[in-house]
Amino acid sequence: MHILQPKHVKLNEKETEELLKKFNLSKSQLPKILESDSALPEGCVIGNVVKVERKDSDTGELNTYFRVVV
Repeated sequence: MHILQPKHVKLNEKETEELLKKFNLSKSQLPKILESDSALPEGCVIGNVVKVERKDSDTGELNTYFRVVV
């Protein structure tokens, strides 16, 4: 991982279910990330959900995004 690259974490099935239930979404409604993306953690396959944590350079606040692997 490069120092400027945001942290990518693969969610397990339980975490994925909780996320989808919390926001009343299906996996198909999440933004997509390609399986070939070099930022993905080891072992990610199509259908996995990934949490991306990016720190805001101005406020220092941690922003969290979710992507589904396609």
